[in-house]
Amino acid sequence: MKKEFRIKKNKEFQEAFQKGHSFANRQFVIYSLKKEGQDFFRIGLSVSKKIGNAVTRNRIKRYVRQSILELYDQVSQGNDYVIIARKPTAEMDFFEVKKSLTHVLKVGKVLKKN
Repeated sequence: MKKEFRIKKNKEFQEAFQKGHSFANRQFVIYSLKKEGQDFFRIGLSVSKKIGNAVTRNRIKRYVRQSILELYDQVSQGNDYVIIARKPTAEMDFFEVKKSLTHVLKVGKVLKKN
């Protein structure tokens, strides 16, 4: 993902937590914050150490990034999204992660219907 499409600063994460709307399923929690004047969406990822070792956490982050890349055209623009992975994601493969992420984005009504 390009640098301008990422959320890196703690202040931006905290703003999404405090002012954003959250929606979740068993595998992911997503906070969505509307940003005025922003014509693209940004992603912030959070995978806790409770989920597993560094290899496992990085694999989950790669799966989520690739899933978002494949869903890019369907995701609503102009928002910041903070995606938090929960414990069950540690045992999931890429296709399960993508399916779960698609589900939670539909729950939050940020995925356009095709």
